[in-house]
Amino acid sequence: MNTQDHSDTAKDNSTTLRLIWPQWQGAGTESIRGLFAEVPFEEARRGYAVGAAVLNAVLPTHHGPIAVVPVESGDFGLSKQDGIEAKEAVLTQLTRALEVISRYRPERILTLGGECSVSVAPFSWLSKLYGKDLAVLWIDSHPDIGTPASRYPGYHAMALAVLTGHGDPDVLRLLPGTVDPGRVALAGLHSWTEDDFPNIAHWGIKSFRPDDLRLSSQPILDWLKDSGCSRVAIHFDVDVVDSNEIVFGLGSEPDGLKSNEARRIVADVNTVADVVGLTISEFIPRQVIRLQQVLRDFPLI
Repeated sequence: MNTQDHSDTAKDNSTTLRLIWPQWQGAGTESIRGLFAEVPFEEARRGYAVGAAVLNAVLPTHHGPIAVVPVESGDFGLSKQDGIEAKEAVLTQLTRALEVISRYRPERILTLGGECSVSVAPFSWLSKLYGKDLAVLWIDSHPDIGTPASRYPGYHAMALAVLTGHGDPDVLRLLPGTVDPGRVALAGLHSWTEDDFPNIAHWGIKSFRPDDLRLSSQPILDWLKDSGCSRVAIHFDVDVVDSNEIVFGLGSEPDGLKSNEARRIVADVNTVADVVGLTISEFIPRQVIRLQQVLRDFPLI
């Protein structure tokens, strides 16, 4: 594995596609109703789209190509099919995302979401591009290894499953590539559903709890070295950050990684591997969404 310091790549992002993908349909209705009840449901379920817009606004200026994946704002394709809620919308927007990426043919992709499934298209593309030289680090409180047979039908909880070649055949047929589970690691995992959790061991995915990474990123670096990969795609779900410190995501997940621990892990990985993919997902800007409610029906808006 290449041990060159890759920190300078952040300074030149001319070959990096910034992909803004405000997909909200992959989040299960029951999660939205249960975890964001202070806002009317129709606005709450679209909160991920607001999160993507806020992320794009607050991040540094991007000097490479920028593209937006078209996302339906209405009620198109929201019914449950084959164990997946909003399957029709998910398939339509996955197709659109892959078409957008194919037009740019980027070497690197920064994806701003949206719920967790926005990693599927860019990471699949990067897998086709880099093959066995690509590892995936999934930094998340949850494993996202559900399938259509799982109790929970939200597609965002199936994102890593389909990336490793498991799940709905209609989704898998669209993907240009998948990632061998042996080149995938979960970091910060501490919340899961019992019906899906065994998939981690069955498929051969490596996992690290927050307590495994409190003092050092070395377990992750050792895994990456053992993978033999010089390139890595990083999925960062903001709910991995300990909700005792701050709540960024839809739900409160206490005892996760501290924000400084999450930053250190990403920085350490960036020193030993070429980060060719980064997704920031599941951001729910509660105050912004509440402000939208306050300002509704104001004149001149």
